[in-house]
Amino acid sequence: PRFPAMASDSGDGHATLKRCLGVLRDARNDSEQFAALLLVTKAVRAGEVDAKTRRQIFDAIGFTFPSRLLLSRQPPAGCPPHTFRALGLTLLACFCTDPELAGHSQILNKIPTFNDVLLSPCDPDSTSMVDDVYQCLSAVLATARGPRELVTKGTVSALCQAYLNGGHGSDRALTLLMGLLAIAEAKCWQRDAPRLLAVLSKLSGDFLKAEDMTKFELCEVLPHFIPLAPPLTENSQGSECLSRLYKGLADVLGSKLSQSQRDPALKLAASLVQACGAEWIPAGSAGSKFLALLVNLACVEVRLTLEEPDPLEAEGKKEVLTACYVLMEMGIQECLREENPLLENVQKMQLLRIMEEAFGAVIFYLRQVKQEELQDPFIFASVRVLGAWMAEETSSLKQEICELLPFLVDYARKLFKEGSPAASLPQAELVSTEGSALPQDALRFLLPGFCHLTAEDKPRDILISEGAPALLCEYFLQQWEVLASESTASTPLTSIEMSLQTTCEVFLNLVVTAPDLVRRDKTFSSLMDVLLKSLPLLLPQKHHLVLAANIATLGLMMARILAGSAALQGTPSAKEFFGAAIRFLSQAHTAQAEPSSDGLALAVSPAYVSAWADIRELWLLGMQALAGCIPLLPWLPHAALQARWLQGLSQLLARVTPVSVDLELVTAFQAVLVELARASEQCRDVILSHHATEWANLYGMAALEQCLAEQ
Repeated sequence: PRFPAMASDSGDGHATLKRCLGVLRDARNDSEQFAALLLVTKAVRAGEVDAKTRRQIFDAIGFTFPSRLLLSRQPPAGCPPHTFRALGLTLLACFCTDPELAGHSQILNKIPTFNDVLLSPCDPDSTSMVDDVYQCLSAVLATARGPRELVTKGTVSALCQAYLNGGHGSDRALTLLMGLLAIAEAKCWQRDAPRLLAVLSKLSGDFLKAEDMTKFELCEVLPHFIPLAPPLTENSQGSECLSRLYKGLADVLGSKLSQSQRDPALKLAASLVQACGAEWIPAGSAGSKFLALLVNLACVEVRLTLEEPDPLEAEGKKEVLTACYVLMEMGIQECLREENPLLENVQKMQLLRIMEEAFGAVIFYLRQVKQEELQDPFIFASVRVLGAWMAEETSSLKQEICELLPFLVDYARKLFKEGSPAASLPQAELVSTEGSALPQDALRFLLPGFCHLTAEDKPRDILISEGAPALLCEYFLQQWEVLASESTASTPLTSIEMSLQTTCEVFLNLVVTAPDLVRRDKTFSSLMDVLLKSLPLLLPQKHHLVLAANIATLGLMMARILAGSAALQGTPSAKEFFGAAIRFLSQAHTAQAEPSSDGLALAVSPAYVSAWADIRELWLLGMQALAGCIPLLPWLPHAALQARWLQGLSQLLARVTPVSVDLELVTAFQAVLVELARASEQCRDVILSHHATEWANLYGMAALEQCLAEQ
């Protein structure tokens, strides 16, 4: 008698709800409170509770009562076993619609209970419990702490199981999984790879079998379940998934499609490329045709869109084009691949022509970009993909690229200076890269292209006039500071190291082709200071040998031009740099027993062997530059003596068979020995004391023989 009917039975539901809340507060025993609760939860389920009333319910009962209900195993007489649990979940679902309450620790510690409900058999009476749990989980996912708590408390596994079981609400399990993966993909795969792989297995099977619009809907869902981490190519289940996805996509893209059907298929293909390059495409005729078709479709899409007057007005167009860029980047890599190529030479030539047209459209689009649009992540993606083309294809579109260079330098400078969030769009960083590029790091993708361009007069002049050297010097310093601060970490900072190496290569080109610029531009004095300090720190770390080779050689080449500067007049930093450079050059070779005879042969030192292909040219250039520095820096011969290099080199050449030393090495050694002998009587004496007149003759070092013969 104390509890009148609710709104569905009477006209004044709100008044009734208020009376029930009063009863909840004043209840003398559990049965009265329970009766009032039944009416409150009925109102909640009927959707009649506004935010204010919801807060009143919470204020009346708090978390304590729902928590008791969840733990209670004794239902009221004549009620189903899960009655109390269902009431508790309804109240929690009601509270979770308030974002503040959804992130409360009392909700977060109920996550294991939510998981249990999802994994329990669901009869027709308990569907509302499952709905309430999904409502709670969706609300928790939207909070700051929620995703981490869901992953650590096992919700990924529960959702996977719920989806695979196909029971009530399994579609919501899939949606929640997509949400969790979007926020915490790496952690989800780390903890629950087998379960997620099982979901991907079901989705890829459904994708292959589907003959209706479901196929295209799955194209939208599947990218969420393709991990960037290795599981896909590491086991047979992952390989089967890839095989089904390939067959399904080949089926889709080989058909006549509307725009709305083709776009999700291209995005799915791009996510597969992002995860495993071209590994998911089988070798052979069918695979090569499919790859060519993919790149072709991507290029056509880019051209058709970017050559329009207002190219990106259609919703979702940028995401599709960014996916196309990923496919084009794969096309570039596959056209260059010589070992086990997927494409035949004829296909490569055709694709390069088609890609050239597409990149023409990218350049056309970038030339229209306005200053206020520079923060757009799509521009970052466009610059990045153009950088990939410039890095490899140096002869085509040269004039157009030269005309775009002022924009590219200006864009890279703005992002670098402002620390722009431009690459925050997930797909702006689509192709898998090692290490983590800073969001503003457009330069990283432009550097390889700049390296080619600085070797040619016209583009080099444009880059210099646009202030690229000063920008690259600042960039080098920033990247060096990051590397130096992380040098103790065990993770290889590959992308930062690669950027530093490529920046060195750009500067080497400028040092060789524009020495006057190096002399007059203060940028190079600043760069010299950085190089003097960085090599001594870097050289002892053997895993950075290629970068050390770049820095040593660049520093030596610049020192030859800047020999008159104060920094190189025997200062401590100059002595440390040259000491490190001499160590780098002197430790490259050793004497090794020859298998075919009793003699010793000159060989690359074990520590240098793995990197020698990358540093051989740098080493030769470094030797040549050091020889050039000796007559210009009077204190340098003494540094060579201190390092005991002369003694070591003379002994090495005396011990090994001359035939084991190739002509380039003979020339490099002779140049340094001659300059040291000319510059210092003491050096000349050390060389002579190691029977140099004998072995100089054996090696055909005529210049050294002549120098030593002079009084």
